[in-house]
Amino acid sequence: MRTHYCGDLRGVHIGQTTTLFGWVDRRRDHGGVIFIDLRDRSGTVQIVSDPERTPLTYPKAELLRNEYVVKVQGQVTQRPEASLNPKIATGEVEIYAETIEVLNAVHQQLPFQVSSADTESVREELRLKYRYLDLRRERMRSNLMLRHELIKTIRRYLEDVQGFIEVETPILTRSTPEGARDYLVPSRVNEGEWFALPQSPQLFKQLLMVSGFDRYYQVARCFRDEDLRADRQPEFTQLDMEMSFMTQEEIMQLNEDLIRHVFKTLKGVELPSVFPRITYAEALERYGCDRPDARFGLELVDASDLFKASGFKVFSGAIAQGGSVKVLPIPGGNDQISNVRIKPGGDLFRVASEGGAKGLAYIRVREGGEVDTIGAIKDNLTPEQLSTLLERTQAQPGHLLLFGAGPTDIVNASLSRVRLAVGEELGLIRPDDLSLLWVVDFPMFEWNADEKRLEALHHPFTSPKPEDRHDVKTARAQAYDLVYNGLEIGGGSLRIYETELQQEVFAAIGLSEAEATSKFGFLLEAFNYGTPPHGGIAYGLDRLVMLLAGEESIRDTIAFPKTQQARCLMTQAPSTVDAKQLKELHIRPALEPRPAQ
Repeated sequence: MRTHYCGDLRGVHIGQTTTLFGWVDRRRDHGGVIFIDLRDRSGTVQIVSDPERTPLTYPKAELLRNEYVVKVQGQVTQRPEASLNPKIATGEVEIYAETIEVLNAVHQQLPFQVSSADTESVREELRLKYRYLDLRRERMRSNLMLRHELIKTIRRYLEDVQGFIEVETPILTRSTPEGARDYLVPSRVNEGEWFALPQSPQLFKQLLMVSGFDRYYQVARCFRDEDLRADRQPEFTQLDMEMSFMTQEEIMQLNEDLIRHVFKTLKGVELPSVFPRITYAEALERYGCDRPDARFGLELVDASDLFKASGFKVFSGAIAQGGSVKVLPIPGGNDQISNVRIKPGGDLFRVASEGGAKGLAYIRVREGGEVDTIGAIKDNLTPEQLSTLLERTQAQPGHLLLFGAGPTDIVNASLSRVRLAVGEELGLIRPDDLSLLWVVDFPMFEWNADEKRLEALHHPFTSPKPEDRHDVKTARAQAYDLVYNGLEIGGGSLRIYETELQQEVFAAIGLSEAEATSKFGFLLEAFNYGTPPHGGIAYGLDRLVMLLAGEESIRDTIAFPKTQQARCLMTQAPSTVDAKQLKELHIRPALEPRPAQ
């Protein structure tokens, strides 16, 4: 039987006989003595076989190759002073192999090197096709172990410290009209009817509050049939929480305690006792987005009042049509950013255009208060307006002022993108900097221009602020998002728990009473049987692990992820199915199956 994991052996085990199982990470022949790095999920340890001290195992050690699966038994020994390896946890010891048993060999050439000593970059498509090999590599092993430790830490804290219980909610449920597209599952026994895979456990966790389980959590699998990005997957994992009889501030405080505990346990980092709060309106005003990266400055400045009567029609016309003019002041930008970069074809122009902007205007501040800019701006800027602009932006000689003008949402989106690009380029973000903050006071709804209706900014079960209940359409929500280094890692709200208010919100998003009853009648009925005030939050665990691990894609924190085309390269899913299966499900495909690849 195994006595130790490879990565667990230390100096305290010297003299003990150990039995290990694992994979040959690499094999080295040094003048007749063979060294084998044996690897399992815990790490690696050095195995030694030489013809004099371990003559029985030497012939077998000669035949070993990378990724052979072996069993090794031997005595833990102190490494010689010259061969100590402080780079690995087991670098103080080695095991002289008294027995080596090959449990399985490698029967064909490896598609890429797996060894932890190999730094070769492997194409992601190849890594995903042979994911079981990729998961043996140090990077992915470390990420999955971090994921495990994160979930373990969360479970222990919520259950043992905060008194939560875990309850599993259904995977097969009904389709709802809000949010992203549902993944649909046909019912064989209920002809013509469909289940949906849950986008979140939202309704069930609210019903658990009705049921009296006042502190619930779940590590929940969720599914959304939406276009993918680096930090999105069609199936993902979230930490789902719901609490009764707690105010918004109490929920936020509990979650700050949780996140502080996670960072202290996993990273050894002490976070502040209270996370900063910023309103949705303030976040857009200062940073141009509702998930601001506050690790650096470069805040936006509104200059609409200075240009509303300007003869420069690009600015005044934008304001007249209900838009705005904003400025991104960049200290030292004159030396760092050339005109070529902010004109069509330049890299910063492209960044701004990704946010919808048609261009970037500029002013360069010189010594003595002189400025360089295009004539149309300079000729229409009075000395008083220029003085106010420089004072408001705190511009000094060397500053570059970049302008966005147009619909406010486009100005915000484009300058926010430029801000992040410039902040990274100028080294304003230090690698170890952390920014955790709450964004609060979101609007209840946003306008869907395609469907010509309001839709819930978060979801239609969010409660409006009490002072705004006179008009839910313009109300602010009792909602809160937790933002980590410019990415949302969690979002929640206080929920509606009164039938009348819930019906009012459904009406605001265009659901008739009949539609609301058809889709959510079970929830509305539950509200009639004594529903407590409640609220909750959900964290994207894949994204949180990504940030903790310093990765750029959540695919590197998930054991078996999908590609950006929502495909599994390893299993070749999705795939066609037999016509017999479709017939049993009462489905007639509208498309001919694709030919086999």
